[in-house]
This record gives sequence, structure tokens and C-alpha cells, in this order.
Amino acid sequence: MTNAVVHAAPTGVGAIVVGHFPLPSGQWFDSHSHPQHQLAWTRQGVLGVAVDDAYWVLPPTRALWLPAGVIHRTGATRDAVLCSLYLEPDRCALNWTEPTPVRVDGLLAHLISHLGRHDLADDVRLRAEAVVLDLLHPLPSTPIDVPRPTDERVRAVTEALLDNPADARSLEAHARAIGVSRRSLTRLFVQDTGMSFDRWRTHMRMQAALALLAEGQPVSQAAHAVGYATPSAFLAAFRRTVGTSPGRYLTGNAESGDD
Repeated sequence: MTNAVVHAAPTGVGAIVVGHFPLPSGQWFDSHSHPQHQLAWTRQGVLGVAVDDAYWVLPPTRALWLPAGVIHRTGATRDAVLCSLYLEPDRCALNWTEPTPVRVDGLLAHLISHLGRHDLADDVRLRAEAVVLDLLHPLPSTPIDVPRPTDERVRAVTEALLDNPADARSLEAHARAIGVSRRSLTRLFVQDTGMSFDRWRTHMRMQAALALLAEGQPVSQAAHAVGYATPSAFLAAFRRTVGTSPGRYLTGNAESGDD
């Protein structure tokens, strides 16, 4: 990622410039960074943002703050329009130093659209920007890490699982498929990803399920799609892995349900 492109947004009268970028399902922007802070959000569809091995799923109820200079990739798991707010660091009161998810309610969504207009008087724009900054509150949830391996043997296993998260084959079966021993694959997996095979597969399944849930699929369907026999088994695994329910993870709302 050291060769990531730097994309600078044009400056405006205030601290915030808004950009809109259509993203068909499955399309990703290459690794890049911005000299400005960025708030990535979509009004419809589902975004994915990856920073190194960390990955965030962003339905319309959720946005991600990316500090200036952070190298990242942005894509869509469902047709979306990336709506980015670019904030000049030297004119922005917020200075969060880590990627940070924030909840997007109706007022913040309206203000983002409002600031996308080109006919606002300078004083009107500046007042709206101040309200936007007041509405940015961090969510407590963390990203789900799914490290991408570099060893060809480990990558063959992870690509098979990414293609089919419900793949129930054991570590031993995957080892036979790539022509190594179970012991060797166990060692290689930890060396290359920092995780055991079982932990990596669980994280990958949680990530895949979140994208399905963010698209509106019920828990039962998402659970089955990623290899869980029952919704309760999936929900228990999600809570153990992420520390909260899928509904609360996606909305940041302590009252949100699981389906």
C-alpha cells in the first residue's frame, strides 16, 4: 500500500467539501489517501471501507471518519453512491486520529445533502458546517479484522472460504486440498495472518454476514449463507467475536434488535 495514490479534494470557503461517486456493487477504488479528513457515507446501498486488515460495513445509518493521510480502499457490496465529506484539517475542530464510525440520523443526512449544493451563501454554508461537526459522535464498535495472507498456500484456502463463507470443510480437509499437512497449514496460517484457522474463518463469516444484513436480509438467511445452522448459533458467535449484536453494530443504537 506504499504506492497508494493521494487524492486531494478542491478547497471551499469553509472546512467541508462534498463529493459524490457512484459505486456499482462489487466495484472498489484502489488504495488511496487524502490530505483532508474524510467522512465516507452512502444514502443507499452498502459501502465497505478497508484500512489494512480492518474492515467496516457502512449501511446508510453509519459513516466512517478517515483521518487525513490514512490509506484505505472503498467499495460497494450493494449499488451505492459514495458521499464523501472532505474536511480541511487546519479548519476543522475535530482531529480524531483513528478511523472512527459515526451514526448517521435524519438530520445529519439532510445536512450532508444540504452542503452538497453549490448555491449556498457563504454564511449559510459555514453555519451548516458547524452543525455537522456537532453531530459527529463516535460509535463504540470496532472493525472486524480479516487479514489477507501473502503465502500462496494460505491464500488458496482463504480465497476458497471467501468465495463460499459457508464452506464447512475442516482445516485438515483444506490442507489435503493444497497438498500440505494439517500441522503445516496450522503453522502457516498463524504465521501469515496472526490468527488460527478457526478464528480467521469466524471473522470472515462475521464480515460477510454484516454485508448481507446491511442489505436487509433477515438474520436467518444471513446466518445460513455464512455457514451457521441456526440464527441463535450465528448471533452467539457474533457477540463473542464483536462484543455486540449485529443490529447494534450496524446502527449504533442500543435499542436496536437483532433482525
